[in-house]
Amino acid sequence: MTRATLEDGAREAPIDALHHENISTIEETKSSAPASDPSVPAGRFPWAALLVMALMGFLLISTETMPAGLLPQIASGLDVTEGTAGQFVSAYALGTVLAAMPAIALTRGLRRKPVFLVGILGFLAANLVTAFSTDIVLSLGARLLAGAFSGLLWGMTAGYARRITAPHHAGRALSVASVGTPVGLAVGTPFGSWLGTALDWRWSFGVLSLLTVATLLLAFFLVPDAPGQRAGTRVPLARVFAIPGVAVVLGVIVSWMLGHNIMYTYIGSYLRGASLDLSVEIALVTFGAAAIVGIAITGAVIDKGLRRLVLLSLGSFMVAGAIFIVGHTSVVAVLAAIILWGIAFGGAAAQLQTAISAASGENADVANSMLGVAFNLAIFAAGVAGAVVISTFDGMVLPAALVGLAAVALAISVAGRRTAFPR
Repeated sequence: MTRATLEDGAREAPIDALHHENISTIEETKSSAPASDPSVPAGRFPWAALLVMALMGFLLISTETMPAGLLPQIASGLDVTEGTAGQFVSAYALGTVLAAMPAIALTRGLRRKPVFLVGILGFLAANLVTAFSTDIVLSLGARLLAGAFSGLLWGMTAGYARRITAPHHAGRALSVASVGTPVGLAVGTPFGSWLGTALDWRWSFGVLSLLTVATLLLAFFLVPDAPGQRAGTRVPLARVFAIPGVAVVLGVIVSWMLGHNIMYTYIGSYLRGASLDLSVEIALVTFGAAAIVGIAITGAVIDKGLRRLVLLSLGSFMVAGAIFIVGHTSVVAVLAAIILWGIAFGGAAAQLQTAISAASGENADVANSMLGVAFNLAIFAAGVAGAVVISTFDGMVLPAALVGLAAVALAISVAGRRTAFPR
């Protein structure tokens, strides 16, 4: 045995010791994905089950973002200020941040389908309370609860999708299960805002509740059960964070999504600053449609080149931001930038979920709950940072934040080539 071999072994031993106490457990947990359900044939792709998960994702993102377009109506209906009504979004995000990791840690050993169904029921109950409540405190409490169940559902979906899918289709499965996010941004949020404006804001939550009932029934009949995480492979939350690659992916998420949400949340300020004849509604629908294209591209190639896909997506973000800066006087150029930005964003959730699931192995559910927390922290921070930017300067500065933060995420991705985004 050479000295180099001894040194390599000494370097690797502490890392393995973080995860496991014996050799057999190490070999189990080094698997790049959670154990698949043995009842699912290896060659069968569970389209129906994954599309139900996508529908649930559509409802989660629509429920989270829809109130932003209904603040005057909500404020009038509850007799509060628009600033107080804006806490509908903040309370939801806070619920996700506070509950996601504890909820996943407590339920990760349970069978997946019962947990999934209970999560949908809890989410439904919270939306129904929001639809009928006439008290702002009760309404915000319901939004907090909805966010908590959202955190549970988001956290478990990636691991659940991988467990019911053959390992060589794991990335494709996540792409299908994640398609609800861009569809929600493209269709769900604008439709909910229109419905609430045309009728009453409570109708928006009522329709979402009806769709949730339908999703619950579809999940009961179409989504197969799968085992929870084996007791011998469960790692405490702090040690999951310490698994090589997990912190790297979380760093990419925070910087990437912070840059994205600063631009997305305040795109109206950018369009006004550029004095373009382009409405926010058209810009957001264009973005959402492009995001659907992006997730289709991701689904087709993610299992063959995750690292290249992540680097290409981040590079495209930077190019789109540059076009926003230099082409701000042209509607065509700005629309081209929105399309490129949307395509690059569309597959981001699937790419990052795949990366963190592969890095964390059997602990994918807990790692993905951390991913959900990172996403929501980025959304919250973007609201604050963007407000500071547009009040100090104007909307024309926002693309610079998009470019700069995407560059930070790109640098982290390149640095994490051995653990989080391997070649």
